[in-house]
Amino acid sequence: MAIDNLFEAVGGRPTLEKVHKLFYDKLYEHSWLGEFFKEIPQKVIENQQTDFMVSNMGGGKIYSGALPKNGHKHMFISEELFDLRSKILRESILACGVPEDLTERWVKIDYAFKHSLVKKNVEECEKRFFTDEILNFPKP
Repeated sequence: MAIDNLFEAVGGRPTLEKVHKLFYDKLYEHSWLGEFFKEIPQKVIENQQTDFMVSNMGGGKIYSGALPKNGHKHMFISEELFDLRSKILRESILACGVPEDLTERWVKIDYAFKHSLVKKNVEECEKRFFTDEILNFPKP
């Protein structure tokens, strides 16, 4: 019998944690994407992303952080940057043994938030707090 709930089908929280560990290992090491994470402990962002995806994959509404649009409004995330991140996510999911069909479902959920993250230019960015800086890093 097929499992409709993606959270259960991929193997639950342990699989999400494994994928997000590998994914963020790659992002933190990346010469361009890594710039966005310099001030954030990796384990914090891994846990946030895991909770966020648990909530969006049918594992229960446990995420209590900022919604993507508000949490990323100070970051200039271009289409190219988002697509690069998506490629690394897909590779990480597959590398952790998630079957192709479930990987596609996972990436589709992640991709649904693209419109909340991608901006056409840096002028579309807004500070979240008075002390925020607009994060805009040139492609190396």
